[in-house]
Amino acid sequence: MKAIWNNQVIAESNDTVVVEGNHYFPANSVKEDYLKDSEHTSTCPWKGNARYYHLAVDGKTNENAAWYYPQPKDAAASIKGRIAFWKGVRVTED
Repeated sequence: MKAIWNNQVIAESNDTVVVEGNHYFPANSVKEDYLKDSEHTSTCPWKGNARYYHLAVDGKTNENAAWYYPQPKDAAASIKGRIAFWKGVRVTED
């Protein structure tokens, strides 16, 4: 699977975990140069508290376009250490 935004591959892995239709990529498969810390957070009743990253690629920023659960609840343990994308990031098998 690949995560692509602004014509750049942000992440690539054959080991994604799909939860609620979102592919969670291993953190080490994500190009850290494109991630910028965000102060944004959200809470899911069964997954826990999410933190976000902005994507910064070739002078463009996609705010809060990536998220992860630093300490997911037990029911979501499979996504610990993984990052998912939205807000126009294309996730494809190609």
